[in-house]
Amino acid sequence: MDLSRRGLLGAGFGAAASGLLQAGTPRFFDLHPFIKAHPKAVFIRKTNVASRLDFGGMRREGLHLGRAIFEARADGGIPLTHRVVLKPNVLTVRENGERVNWGTDADFYDGLITALHETGLRRFHYVEANYRSSRWSKKYDDTHERLGVDVLEPHRRAVHYQREQGMNWAKPDDAVVYARVPHYPPIHERDTWLFNIAKWRSHGMCLTQACKNAQGLAVWPFQRFCPGWAMVTGVPDHMKPFIHKDVVSRVTRYFESHKKMNFGRYASDAKLSPMHQEIWAHKTCDHLSTLEFGMHMIEAIYAKNEDPADPVREFLPNFVMFAKDPFRLDLVGLWLGGHEPGNVHFYRIAKERGLSDTFNPWDVDVYEWTDAGPVRRKLTDFPRTMLKTYYLQKEGEPLYHMVDEPFDYDRYKT
Repeated sequence: MDLSRRGLLGAGFGAAASGLLQAGTPRFFDLHPFIKAHPKAVFIRKTNVASRLDFGGMRREGLHLGRAIFEARADGGIPLTHRVVLKPNVLTVRENGERVNWGTDADFYDGLITALHETGLRRFHYVEANYRSSRWSKKYDDTHERLGVDVLEPHRRAVHYQREQGMNWAKPDDAVVYARVPHYPPIHERDTWLFNIAKWRSHGMCLTQACKNAQGLAVWPFQRFCPGWAMVTGVPDHMKPFIHKDVVSRVTRYFESHKKMNFGRYASDAKLSPMHQEIWAHKTCDHLSTLEFGMHMIEAIYAKNEDPADPVREFLPNFVMFAKDPFRLDLVGLWLGGHEPGNVHFYRIAKERGLSDTFNPWDVDVYEWTDAGPVRRKLTDFPRTMLKTYYLQKEGEPLYHMVDEPFDYDRYKT
């Protein structure tokens, strides 16, 4: 008999599955039926934690939400033998000599994955291209060890690409930058379920949310979507065979077309320039076209104010967003973060390329996920948090600013 901590955890399915034991031993798990029946909806769960340092509250909220939306089942659903690929946003920085987490909260993540574990799932894989380099987090290691999560080794050498070894390749739909994209195993293998758990935070691409967080699933250094031409025409030799042969003409043609369409801020002289944004958008579209996810989530329980000149250092929005559709989820997140999504052109490009059916947040059905179940809400029922960004600043505009110019969605539909 296994008397280790891991063995004791494996001995029972926990609260989420206990009710099913009378009817039959759970052999499947799945999302709550309402989520499955509303694949284009975005769900918002209000949380109740005292502060960023309320570690117990963070874990409690993750566990409570996980038990509400993940179900163990005796019949029908996703077999418990499936491998679950976990992709949180792990970002730790040094503050006053200590490492502080500003990515997906590690205690919330622990509660969420514990709830998945309670359904009877046992085959977990953690995937993050940047892990062990700039984004180390001991709390994540503790969770992974306790729950038996397999943690990948992210780095690959040139010989691995030459032999196409230790990675699984996918061909994007109507590729613009990447002719083929490598992902870490077991992505693209049979019997896998991808769970994307992003953090709500500012970035030069406006906000890091579901679509951007997924780029860490691509094998290092393919995951570097942001450096512009330097990581397209300037990639290392072992990456060149996997860049689209017509990449310069295709990207340039799109870029010139978007300038003629009056894409806002495309006259910006920002360091992450309009061309950087165009390349990032197409890499992200190439990438997402190859992946099928089980669920996307954005942890917005607390957020950092990235503007060093602002006396407000951090926010406590106290909510979590989740959805089947990452584009619609991000649109809601952008609006709640104080931005006008029509001005963030990745989402227009995704619609143009057929990956999304809208870039208008007012097209999205929004539900509050309460203890009594989902309740239909208006987007304006939720407070906004002004998450300033350094996305394509205009002349005379501060480096950190809001991208909140009014946008005419009726005029620009495609």
